[in-house]
Amino acid sequence: MAASDGGARVPDPQQARARAALTAFVEQHPAQVFFSRQLEVLHEDTYFHWVTNRAVRELVEEGVLHHERRPLRTGGTIHLLWHRSYRFYRRSASRVVALVEAYAQPAITEALGLHGELMALEGFARCQFVLHGRDTRAYGGTQWQASEHTLDFIFARDGLLYGVEVKNALAYMDYEEFRIKRALCRALGLRPLFVVRMLPRSWIQELIADGGYAMILKYQLYPWTHRALARQVAQELGLPVDAPRALAEGTLTRFLRWHQRQG
Repeated sequence: MAASDGGARVPDPQQARARAALTAFVEQHPAQVFFSRQLEVLHEDTYFHWVTNRAVRELVEEGVLHHERRPLRTGGTIHLLWHRSYRFYRRSASRVVALVEAYAQPAITEALGLHGELMALEGFARCQFVLHGRDTRAYGGTQWQASEHTLDFIFARDGLLYGVEVKNALAYMDYEEFRIKRALCRALGLRPLFVVRMLPRSWIQELIADGGYAMILKYQLYPWTHRALARQVAQELGLPVDAPRALAEGTLTRFLRWHQRQG
């Protein structure tokens, strides 16, 4: 929401549109329980996650959505949401919570993070990039001193150097970390390259202005050994998860074409 000169708040048009879209969506699914992150991801092609989140809060305040917060055995809480007409929601809610707890186990989340890095490592190697550093904040005699942040990888090809950060998660990465990693790349003389499931369009524009590239995967990538869980999450929650054996050729080809234009 934005403030006018007189201090009164004026409606955010995007939030109003998101509110209308969410209202229509839950009315089409009146006997289904959702959670806030799920709704953000399901509508991310049109609305930033934070816009959807604000619209959800409005619908809760107005009684269009009923809600409940439940603790997760894996830590934290989940914000459950359902249409106000859905009276017998508890079984569906318990099913959603159980599935979220299954993929939010620390062992799973750690495996997903490592798997994302390994997929990126294999993909860049397949494209004949040379690894110059891993989990590092130093290159060419220069070390980043402003924080303890590091880059997942430093890759090079055709005389171009890239500082690579990999985020294999449903949520956007933290913006402050996004800003710092770009600054780290500038300090080391590297082009910033983010391998992520999704970034907001405005962040991608900032990255382009820095001479960098966003490799958008669209899907959260599960190890092949966890493909049954990935299939369940995709089918029951509609979330963009998959368990491919390697990064898609099209994703790598688009980056290679961009890379070749930089020379």
